[in-house]
Amino acid sequence: MNSKKSSARRGILTLLLLVLLSGVYFAWEPVKGFWFPSVPSKLADPYVYIPTGASFEDVVLILKKGAFISDEVNFRWLSEQMKYKKDKMRSGRFKVEPGWTNRQLIQQLRSGEQAAVKVVLNNERLTENVAGKTSKFIEPDSILLLRLFQDKPFLEEIGYTEQTLISAFIPNTYEMYWNTDPKAFVLKMIREHDAFWEKDVRRAKAQALGLTETEVYTLASIVERETNAIIEKPTIAGVYLNRLRIGMKLQADPTCVFATRDFTTHRVTNYHTSFDSPYNTYVYKGLPPGPISMASIPSLDAVLNPEKHEYLYFCAKPDESGTHNFAETFAAHKVNATRFQNYVKTRKY
Repeated sequence: MNSKKSSARRGILTLLLLVLLSGVYFAWEPVKGFWFPSVPSKLADPYVYIPTGASFEDVVLILKKGAFISDEVNFRWLSEQMKYKKDKMRSGRFKVEPGWTNRQLIQQLRSGEQAAVKVVLNNERLTENVAGKTSKFIEPDSILLLRLFQDKPFLEEIGYTEQTLISAFIPNTYEMYWNTDPKAFVLKMIREHDAFWEKDVRRAKAQALGLTETEVYTLASIVERETNAIIEKPTIAGVYLNRLRIGMKLQADPTCVFATRDFTTHRVTNYHTSFDSPYNTYVYKGLPPGPISMASIPSLDAVLNPEKHEYLYFCAKPDESGTHNFAETFAAHKVNATRFQNYVKTRKY
């Protein structure tokens, strides 16, 4: 009898022990996820990039490849408990801190603030170049961006054409989210463009010149391609404004290069100046249909604040300075041009 009671007690104790161990086991999962580090103490790259439309399995794979989790089982379990797992996961770029628990990691990916990227736009020549440069910083690839840049209904909606769209891009560094879509990117650029023109009475200065913002940008793009010397940009802008005022052809070499797309040339020849294109200012009077590249802020401000003078001509100096000699008459200009041509011959260009 005692033997039977003893056996029953052992059975009950064993059962209780199993229940206890089971409880401890199931309690251990949240304990691990809440209190023990899962993210390694050292990360090669602290940023997680989750693409638009990613599944939960995609996210797990990304985290594993980036070595952001050391306990995948717990991460999966806790993702279920914290309702992080969805059919389509939240996209974006998120910064992860070394030594985080799975709970902290999930909270960041589920509802934490995204880490912004800095999109750097310099003096890109074509909208294709803008698309290619931008795609290095945000999720959409250059094809998606360029497709929107050429979407006529969209361009009409925002007040641009394929020829003038590049004037919406002011060279600068911009903060935005990595998963910014193409349309949101363009709209942000337009807001930044508008903010630029609202500063320093730029719109009023353009009106005083009798030019639209796009026309100012177009002329500034020519100035941009004429010189790298900021100090002489207002002088060159003044030359072109003088030519426009008297109805003289701009005869700007960079417009011929743009018209022919011969961007690698070191010399402008008769082929370039005679090429039939509305962008060729040797052939057609006035400004071309749109900018020939992005224009830097110094070039834009040079057009808005031109040097007042009587110069109608300029020619590269016979040296390596990259600057120019200016002249009021064609006769004086021919002297400067001859000096430069003789210099070129000595340099065997």
